[in-house]
Amino acid sequence: MWAFAAPHHRTMQDENVTQTSTVFTGRVITVSKEKVLLPNGNLADYEIVHHPGGAAVVALDESNRVCLLHQYRPAAGDWVWELPAGRLEPGEPPALTASRELVEEAGREARDWQDLGYMLSSPGVFDERIHLFLARQLRTVPAHHEPHEVLEAHWVALPEALERAMDGRILDSKTVVGLLRAAARLGMALNAP
Repeated sequence: MWAFAAPHHRTMQDENVTQTSTVFTGRVITVSKEKVLLPNGNLADYEIVHHPGGAAVVALDESNRVCLLHQYRPAAGDWVWELPAGRLEPGEPPALTASRELVEEAGREARDWQDLGYMLSSPGVFDERIHLFLARQLRTVPAHHEPHEVLEAHWVALPEALERAMDGRILDSKTVVGLLRAAARLGMALNAP
């Protein structure tokens, strides 16, 4: 299958935080106020949302169709098109998260996995890193949606999904980045809308 180690992210910010205080701790996120020594020598105050990170999967079937979830997202107040994805559990390698979410949300297992790197979801205020994977050689297994997930799995031709990503019909950033990176990995030419 694969062998990926859990990432360790040592950042410049870790070394340059001179003061921190937690202002909120929730089930998923923590918000802190931090005083940071910037590369230019100035001190600045930031409010940072800390998140454990996640993993998302570009799952391609034998017909070159990608799984897109049409999922209701209360924060967006609407249905959103997105890749199967989920939050990293404590100590869980991103590849394991990706595999788990592919089964839970799409009802698929994959034999061929490729790491597509990670992305930062909103680096101005959010430290979340979303790890992206390309999964192929799929087989159907029972899906296990969680009670809070309201979603429908759709299989869309990859060129159509890419068109949706580029013309704005797909708004979820991890999905746009994941689709574009998968297309690049597969050597597909992209045509601007």
